[in-house]
Formats: sequence, structure tokens, C-alpha cells
Amino acid sequence: MTTRLVVLVSGSGTNLQALLDACADPAYAAEVVAVGADRDAIEGLRRAERHGVPTFVLPLSAAPDRAAWDRDLTELVEAHQPDLVVLAGFMKLVGSRFLDRFGGRVLNTHPALCPAFPGTTGPADALAYGVKVTGATLFIVDEGVDTGPIVAQCVVPVEEGDDVASLHERIKTAERAMLVEAVGRLAREGFRVEGRHVRIGGTAGLG
Repeated sequence: MTTRLVVLVSGSGTNLQALLDACADPAYAAEVVAVGADRDAIEGLRRAERHGVPTFVLPLSAAPDRAAWDRDLTELVEAHQPDLVVLAGFMKLVGSRFLDRFGGRVLNTHPALCPAFPGTTGPADALAYGVKVTGATLFIVDEGVDTGPIVAQCVVPVEEGDDVASLHERIKTAERAMLVEAVGRLAREGFRVEGRHVRIGGTAGLG
């Protein structure tokens, strides 16, 4: 059985592209069935269109308030019956209605080793703190900011002379590989969440 992925993007879609490339192999056991965005005319949408994947756009300005936007986003995603929803550079926080519908099956990445350096400035915060290693985290989205149960992590050394741009670029490269590997495992082996622990294999957590 192929795992159905809906991917949400806000920009260039490099993580999306990595997933699309991986899904081209039937052994990966997953398929991107739709790509959504919070703004139009972005490369992430064009990547999806080049692969023949349906797309939708829902800017925040299209709804009267955040709750209505969250409701509309939930309906748009639900129409594609996803087993997993992947936030791949999606720069909006999903709300309670979305999590009520898809909770436990929404994945996001963060460019730091959670719980360290949450928020939008993870690589800069790691540099400022003087850590010797940082990295990326794949987690299951909950109501907090970068606080959900951890699916996978990868370590990226901080090199002498790094600036935010160079460090972040290496993190993004490692993050893409981690995302592809982890999503493939979730698709093929299933998973379950026990408190803060994500157990891959055994009892499936999809469908």
C-alpha cells in the first residue's frame, strides 16, 4: 500500500523536490498526491506542476481570520485524503482544527537539534551560543513551536569561520536527506507515538 503525502510549501520547495524524486521509486512506498501553499507563484508550486501533482493555494488574506483560514486549509488538505502531511518550508503555523483532524500525522523540520534553539533563528542562535555541533530535527507537529515528538535528528558540525548562511546551507542539505529517509521508513514500516517517543515499525500509524 502506498502512503499518500500532502506537502505544504511557502518557497522554493527543495525539500519537496527531494520527496518527489524519492517517490519516483516504487520501493519508496509513498506518493505526493497534492502540494499546497500559502502564496502563489512560488517555485515549490512549479516543481509540483512539473511532476503533474495537483496544487492549491490558500493565502492567509483569503480568510476573514486565522481560525477560518485553518478551517479552509483543513478542508483543502482533507480532500486529498493524506496519510501524512509534510510541512516542507511552510511558513505558517497550523491551528487546532488542522491538528484535530491530522494530529499525529503532521511532520515538520527544524534547523536545530530540538529542544535547543526553537523558533525561526535556529542556525543564528546556535552560532551565537558557540555550540560545536547543531543539526536538524524532524518532528510530529503539536500545538507548540518546534515542541512535538521527535521522529529523527541529524548532526551537523559547526566549522571554524561559519556564518549563518554557510551553516544553514549545510543544515538544509542534511535535513533533506534525513526527511527523505525518515518519511520512507514511516511509509514502509508504520509508526506509533507513545508520549514523546515515536516508534517506527510494528503497529502502523498511517491511514
